[in-house]
Amino acid sequence: MSLADKIRDLEEKTSNLMKGGGDAAVAKQRSQGKMTARERIDVLLDSDSFRETDLFARHRCTDFDMAEKEIPADGVITGFGTVDGRKVFVYSQDFTAAGGAMGAGTAKKICKIMDMAMAAGAPVIGIIDSGGARIQEGVDSLSGYGQIFFRNSRMSGRVPQISVIAGPCAGGAAYSPALTDIVIMVEKTGKMFITGPSVIEVTTGEVVDEEELGGAFAHASVSGVAHLTASDEKEALRKAASALSYLPSSDRDRVPYSFYAEEDESRPALEEIVPDDERIPYDMKDVIAEIFDKDSFFELQPLFADNLITGFARLGGLSVGVIANQPYSLGGCLDISASVKGARFIRMCDAFNLPLVNLVDVPGFMPGVDQEHSGIIRHGAKMLYAYSVAEVPKFTVILRKAFGGSYLAMCSKDLGADLVLAWPAAQIAVMGAEGAAGIIFRREIAGAEDPEAKRAEMVEMYKEKFETPYPAAERGHADMVIRPRDTRSELLTASELFAKKAGAGVNRGNMPL
Repeated sequence: MSLADKIRDLEEKTSNLMKGGGDAAVAKQRSQGKMTARERIDVLLDSDSFRETDLFARHRCTDFDMAEKEIPADGVITGFGTVDGRKVFVYSQDFTAAGGAMGAGTAKKICKIMDMAMAAGAPVIGIIDSGGARIQEGVDSLSGYGQIFFRNSRMSGRVPQISVIAGPCAGGAAYSPALTDIVIMVEKTGKMFITGPSVIEVTTGEVVDEEELGGAFAHASVSGVAHLTASDEKEALRKAASALSYLPSSDRDRVPYSFYAEEDESRPALEEIVPDDERIPYDMKDVIAEIFDKDSFFELQPLFADNLITGFARLGGLSVGVIANQPYSLGGCLDISASVKGARFIRMCDAFNLPLVNLVDVPGFMPGVDQEHSGIIRHGAKMLYAYSVAEVPKFTVILRKAFGGSYLAMCSKDLGADLVLAWPAAQIAVMGAEGAAGIIFRREIAGAEDPEAKRAEMVEMYKEKFETPYPAAERGHADMVIRPRDTRSELLTASELFAKKAGAGVNRGNMPL
């Protein structure tokens, strides 16, 4: 056979394999509103940048008449390309080929891509659409999942890992996305659960459908597994690309910077957003919009634990992580869900050298028997730990309330904040004046002719003495007391001042302990 004949043979084999599971399977995939595995890669990556690996991989299972069964590319498309000019590695499960089921060869392909990403120092994006383990391969398929979990864990904090759930992701397979940095779920088609509805009904008697159990909204708002949802696959892939734009390609690379020029960094609007009456809530996102570069805030987990805001933003073009209390939800209190959410985000930012900007208006940890018995002490400590070990620049702005342990948990000077800025209305104290006065002046109030008037008098006295930023500033717990309008300019100065501070790689990983 001549070289020309061999080239024609290569082209024919390649063409056949790239058709996936066949016309009928592709048509069924599209009828469900889903793209094919290759179409997803084409949407994600820059045009003509994809280079496929292991196209000719074949399964080696011989049991249950599998020897004669062809599974194109062994059910997963793997390779590398670029997103906005940056190299990335990608795998996309092909549901049209035997349901994208995971076999030993399938796992080997995915593991190879992950190993290449680690060696190259580049992100990995996994597009999930699989019926689960290839049962015919028995324990070999389970071993494959284990090998992927191992790599997810070892890669954590080394290169960004993003999972896009575009179809089913059931059983043990669901643990792989949970080990990655960012999980994006496609509404209606994306499903994740360890145990399906039918098994749950048999074992517990509970009746639930797949969407309610493991759909995008359930995981974005209730379980906290999903960071983002998308109305369709194209939006999900665009969000994956946007998230990558804030992250370096690896922990060895510099934080991304986008040119941004602003003639006047003063933000007078910041002096109008926070009400004088501390009992009146406001939207912290309005504050975020004023401080950071215009339209640069990229929120993560907006539907889960919305009393704590987390996300990426740009400050003078520099990517930073933002953590902020949200007075509109639970008064901005920290509870178990917020603590876990915050701790994991802090650790991801620390792993990838993103400076942390903390906007504080927190009245305390959420009280209640359920919170105590469910482990608020254990989970709340995760934020204390995450901030304490984070080695990236940490800047804290106290807008209004900063009480008790929650003041510490929002990155106080004692937990390693490099710069603490306080607004003139900041209240930094062990607790609010009402509670404190009732304890400190209990006897005076009880013995007064008019206890209520005496209580009001003591509350005002406590506020004047302690609920201001100046005692904290006098003792060095706040570095500066500033006008709100100067917040952005002071943070810009701080980011330049601490530009050379970066983590030493001691506490890598995105998972809170």
